[in-house]
Amino acid sequence: MPEFTHLHLHTEFSLLDGACRIDELLDEAVKLKMPALAVTEHGNMFSSVVFHDHARERGLKPILGCEVYVAQGSRFDKSGPQTETNHLVLLAETTEGYKNLIKLVSAGYTEGFYYRPRIDKDLLARHSTGLIGLSSCLKGEVASALKVEQARPALEAAARLRDILGKNNFFLEMQYQGIEEQKIVNRGIIPLARELELPLVATNDVH
Repeated sequence: MPEFTHLHLHTEFSLLDGACRIDELLDEAVKLKMPALAVTEHGNMFSSVVFHDHARERGLKPILGCEVYVAQGSRFDKSGPQTETNHLVLLAETTEGYKNLIKLVSAGYTEGFYYRPRIDKDLLARHSTGLIGLSSCLKGEVASALKVEQARPALEAAARLRDILGKNNFFLEMQYQGIEEQKIVNRGIIPLARELELPLVATNDVH
């Protein structure tokens, strides 16, 4: 069987959202002969040290990441409904990327917190070096447009993230966990990937 690596995964450190316990998760990854594993908590990196150390002990490559909340406007704007955020998965590719991810996640709390820790695209652009981005779930900016069949806003959102992260460092996610809207997104994301020459990645959005 081809190797598979989870790149979008939440543990119990994604409070009120994830149920995976890190050691049980890592033991299962070893059992399935996975070469690596990413953990992408919602808005935080609280599990990073434990995950990194325990993965290394088992011979697994740990990939450190976060599923950040991105404000639709400025992170300093703290008005309007709390739902006006999009999700974006960020993975540290290098040591510099890890440091940039820490800066982004920290600023989400110290500067952008409004119901949730939020960053914005301006901040992302300033700390994008060494990071890989995935377009995220149905709450990602690209998928949010595609699920209501708005191809142009989806394309513009993907192009903007490509320009920030780099053509080779931004991937469009395809997921299917039995949700009908995911079928609509997946149908729309393939021609979008072709038009923008962006790579696709299959993820499972583990919780």
